[in-house]
Amino acid sequence: MSGNGGFSSLERECIRRHHRHEPAENQCSSVLIKHIKAPVPLVWSLVRRFDQPQKYKPFISRCVVQGNLEIGSLREVDVKSGLPATTSTERLELLDDDKHILSIRIVGGDHRLRNYSSIISLHSEIIEGRPGTLVVESFVVDTPEGNTKDETCFVVETLIKCNLKSLADVSEGLAIQDWTEPIV
Repeated sequence: MSGNGGFSSLERECIRRHHRHEPAENQCSSVLIKHIKAPVPLVWSLVRRFDQPQKYKPFISRCVVQGNLEIGSLREVDVKSGLPATTSTERLELLDDDKHILSIRIVGGDHRLRNYSSIISLHSEIIEGRPGTLVVESFVVDTPEGNTKDETCFVVETLIKCNLKSLADVSEGLAIQDWTEPIV
């Protein structure tokens, strides 16, 4: 995991409680944080949709879930062109609507992310006097042959940062529609 430098006490506590990865020698792991100006229930309504990640993940063009939306469900994701992958098969590891935690594991696909697993958790906070959401996403993944841990983490962090920025943009856009009073 990345060092604790720069994390607030709330962020450190959320990481400690929900984002424990124990990377093996050939793996890298990191934690990313995003503050979203939208309430947790709204953000969670997007994140929890294991069957529709394309609602906020810009690199996904299509998703098909096999079976019901439950622990162990698999989804086949088609990745937009321009990335070094076209498909990914992902397993739902955890979906906790009370604690707002979702965890997935990649179990197949034509990419270099082997033994990838991630956890995303949402936490209430107040941002500029309004309900907001602290989003914490962490991952662990094998370092592919020919790459360093730093290179691998950089690539995965870049993808997650894009997803989190898109999640914020979509959530904040929906929140603005819901708020009747002007935002100062």
